Amino acid sequence: MAHQVKITETILRDAHQSLIATRMTTEEMLPIVEKLDKVGFNALEAWGGATFDSCLRYLNEDPWERLRKIKDKAKNTKLQMLFRGQNILGYRHYADDTVAYFVQKSIANGIDIIRIFDALNDVRNLKSAIDATKKEGGHVQAAFSYTISPVHNVESFVKLAKELENMGADSICVKDMAGLLVPYTAYELVKALKESVKIPIEMHTHYTSGVASMTYMKAIEAGADIIDCAMSPFSMGTSQPATESMVATLQGTEYDTGLDLDLLSEIADFFKPIREKYLASGVMDPKVMGVDVNTLRYQVPGGMLSNLVSQLKAQGKEDMLDEVLKEVPRVREDLGFPPLVTPSSQIVGTQAVLNVLMGERYKMISKETKGIVKGEYGKTPVEIKPEIVEKIIGNDKRITCRPADLIEPELDKLKKECAQWIEQDEDVLSYALFGQVAEKFFQQRQAAKYKIDPDLVDRDEMTHPV
Repeated sequence: MAHQVKITETILRDAHQSLIATRMTTEEMLPIVEKLDKVGFNALEAWGGATFDSCLRYLNEDPWERLRKIKDKAKNTKLQMLFRGQNILGYRHYADDTVAYFVQKSIANGIDIIRIFDALNDVRNLKSAIDATKKEGGHVQAAFSYTISPVHNVESFVKLAKELENMGADSICVKDMAGLLVPYTAYELVKALKESVKIPIEMHTHYTSGVASMTYMKAIEAGADIIDCAMSPFSMGTSQPATESMVATLQGTEYDTGLDLDLLSEIADFFKPIREKYLASGVMDPKVMGVDVNTLRYQVPGGMLSNLVSQLKAQGKEDMLDEVLKEVPRVREDLGFPPLVTPSSQIVGTQAVLNVLMGERYKMISKETKGIVKGEYGKTPVEIKPEIVEKIIGNDKRITCRPADLIEPELDKLKKECAQWIEQDEDVLSYALFGQVAEKFFQQRQAAKYKIDPDLVDRDEMTHPV
């Protein structure tokens, strides 16, 4: 199956999200965008995921402005974003009108490809975003969260991919957020996908468990069309395989990417001092660069593992980590085998910690665990057993429809709520997703504009200066 392999470059989004908590600033990125644009990548993943939250919360930047500035310098390469279905880029389900408007504005500001996924792989939670992207003329890349469990196998993922193709997907992404996909399984999965769907297959994984580039090689041999890579200074560890290494590996073979290693080397040189800066400041923890084989032993993503450790440390109970790691798969089974990705990884992890610390399972139950059982996040891969439902939510009513069917249109109400801050149409979307965080950003933006000390701004007093 000889074919030229394409590369989607993640340096502007997932690479720095994975290694330095999405702290790279727009100013740090802009000088290199024109060179990145010359390479000939399939796409530049430059937006979405945690970049939006990070811009507003930590960098005092407007995420929309970032997108426009990158678009302005990337004239030839498609820009791609990651979109969490009905969650958009936030942490709850939003109404359909908000989802549609967010897609419309993302595409209007420069996004070409929207990678849409749902934590539970509940396709109902992807429908609004897929339909909106089609309507706006964007490329729908529908992703499924890859995971391992007694109910997840090659057949179940192929069935899911067919369903996504029928819903209008232009390409499929195998999203292996935890680095659980091992090479020979990747070969089997991609081979089956290529036989069943007509659209391109893109592979996405993280280096956490140390097998990612081997996984890509086997996937390519099976016919994968596109792989996600990161420029070497921000590759490996919890990020993606290195772009230059993959290009060099495929050079002169039937899969040759045709990309120029000299140009890639110049780009890598640009990012090296940025990496050094974040290492020196402590934002980048060298620990995330190691191989964590426990990822494969417990099917626990790297980020989830560190969360569990810190939760136990806070209680002075680190010695219980082994018990918690054994409890995680049990809780996951109880909750219908959700893939361990945001937010389900946090929910399963926290509940496992509670079960172990309390010395009795489900003596204390988190609000989010109840939410999963109630159906607030959508349909779990497997029906939750009646006795577990009763134990966790008693006789409470469960949601069986698509959760967003119960959410009233909300855009008009949100527009009224934040009217005093609006300087561009997109501001209502920033506010919809990150209420108070966005408000604080708007306050600072207004203060800077009118040279006012932000501490003097009382948000109830201050309206738009005329």
